[in-house]
Amino acid sequence: MAGGQERILRGRIRSVQATKKITRAMELIAASRIVKAQQRVQAAVPYSEQITEVVRDLAAAGASSDSPLLTGRDTIQNVCYVAITADRGLCGGYNSGVLRAAEGEIKADVQAGRGYVVVPVGRKAEGYFRFRGYSLEKGFAGFSDQPGYANAKEIGEHVVKLYASGAVDKVVLVYTRFITAGSQEVVLRPLVPLEREVVQGGDGKPGTDGAGADYEYEPDPSAILDTLLPRYVEARIYAALLNAAASEHAFRQRAMKSATDNAEELIKSLSRIMNRARQDAITTEIMEIVGGAEALSGDSKTTHLIDLGPIGDDELFASVHNGL
Repeated sequence: MAGGQERILRGRIRSVQATKKITRAMELIAASRIVKAQQRVQAAVPYSEQITEVVRDLAAAGASSDSPLLTGRDTIQNVCYVAITADRGLCGGYNSGVLRAAEGEIKADVQAGRGYVVVPVGRKAEGYFRFRGYSLEKGFAGFSDQPGYANAKEIGEHVVKLYASGAVDKVVLVYTRFITAGSQEVVLRPLVPLEREVVQGGDGKPGTDGAGADYEYEPDPSAILDTLLPRYVEARIYAALLNAAASEHAFRQRAMKSATDNAEELIKSLSRIMNRARQDAITTEIMEIVGGAEALSGDSKTTHLIDLGPIGDDELFASVHNGL
């Protein structure tokens, strides 16, 4: 029995050691990808800031703000949530944080009598909301760990089409913002319609001396603004995707480190149990050997005492009769 238990424990230790190798490798891969993802986030900041400044300059130069992306609805009847999660698991509470935040907003909308629709980005979001019967729009997946601008463009075109057609009155981004490698937070950012502050106070606005900035627009500012507003939406979605990717790697690195540490503790615990079982088996075997030796020694003494030599039947009868 002890030997069978030792074999079972040895097999469990080998299994945990194999798992530990996998989690350690995933930890190192995620740690190496965090740096690249963080660099991509920082590299996208100048573009986002510059396109914001251009939009402001165009508005200040007299561009019309009648674009549907800048025109808010009087009443919000339907809200679109773009939930950005990962395509894979094993990243701690990364996916659950975004899903809980989006689900909480959806429940609040339902209680307020508003409709909703979810645009899932990442297989985890699509699987979660589809399994629970939520209203879903077209999903996007397959690029969560390394998104490209083409992915943001595809998502942006879809949500702009939803808003322009009147299917939704508001679009909200739900994603995890990357702050540092050890700090991330789930945020909800309005995407469409754009805030009025974005198109106010640009460099094209006349200064206090009455002289405006030396800009010439071809074609007219309104046409350029109508062209840039969808690009601005795509830039914001791209920034959200990059932040989400960096956050995913950070969560996975911490989760895999924790799994590796837990595997080490489990291996130590199982090793102690196996050594204790082995010691018990050795002790049991020693006791059996000692007991067997004592039994053999006792049998030898008993045989020596009753060995009376050859006697006849009459003598044997007399001996038994006398109690020998």
